[in-house]
Amino acid sequence: MQVVITAVGPDNVGLADPIIHQITGAGGNIAEIQMYDHDEEALFAMFLRLELPEERLDATRDAMRDIGNRTGLGIRLWTPPTAKRKPRLAICTTYRPEPALALLRAIRDRHVRAEVPLMVGNRPNCRGLAEQFGCDWHLVGDGNGRPSDERMIELFDEYQVDFVILARYMRVLPPSTCWKYAGGRIINLHHGLLPGFPGMRPYHDAHRNRMLTYGATCHFIVPELDAGNQIICQNSFSVRPGQPLDEIIRLGQEDNEPGCLVEGVRRVVDREVQLHFHKVIARSDRSDI
Repeated sequence: MQVVITAVGPDNVGLADPIIHQITGAGGNIAEIQMYDHDEEALFAMFLRLELPEERLDATRDAMRDIGNRTGLGIRLWTPPTAKRKPRLAICTTYRPEPALALLRAIRDRHVRAEVPLMVGNRPNCRGLAEQFGCDWHLVGDGNGRPSDERMIELFDEYQVDFVILARYMRVLPPSTCWKYAGGRIINLHHGLLPGFPGMRPYHDAHRNRMLTYGATCHFIVPELDAGNQIICQNSFSVRPGQPLDEIIRLGQEDNEPGCLVEGVRRVVDREVQLHFHKVIARSDRSDI
């Protein structure tokens, strides 16, 4: 069975060895490994994707807990969902409700095979949406919208979510959060076509460049910016020359962005694609779907 392990904590010597030795001793076959050592932040992070005999899973989970207690690392062991269980999603929002609403409707209508036990927001705008669809709602932002990243991690762990969906969540996640849910577990909706129009105002930037094609991008989040190609799905639409910017933004927000998010999440939860060494690849192990 496939297992993902992440370890994040204060930097020190000899942190990786006990984890690797335990995995190989349990018969695990490591398919992907990444490590991060940032002196300025004194942060150590490690990500492993491996194949492990199913009968060794519980013992490995206990061993990782013991290693974490000894080293001060926060170690998470995650088994990706298969056809036997629905993936659990946490939807994160700020102001705009349309992408989250489209995803919740797609799940309700069984177009996307998943469940959403949790919605969080750094602003309260989407609380009513969570209540409408029976999702637990948690406000993680202060009066100025500054989120508590530690509280978000606590909630993701408490609700045992498989994937974190940033549905126009307008805050940058810190590297430590990205490492804790590394390996293609954080999915973001960007309201512009990447790589051409990054940043917070892609509609305005494209309009200033007199573009006639606009779009949205659904992509995996990775700890390092500009680390490569993590695009899962892109939707685009054309506009007429001289079309006002406010009309373009309305078209993008009400139709194009929501559809892009739904299709991107569907591809991930249907196990059509996964992230491997910061590249989006087609999955080849979908025989149990």
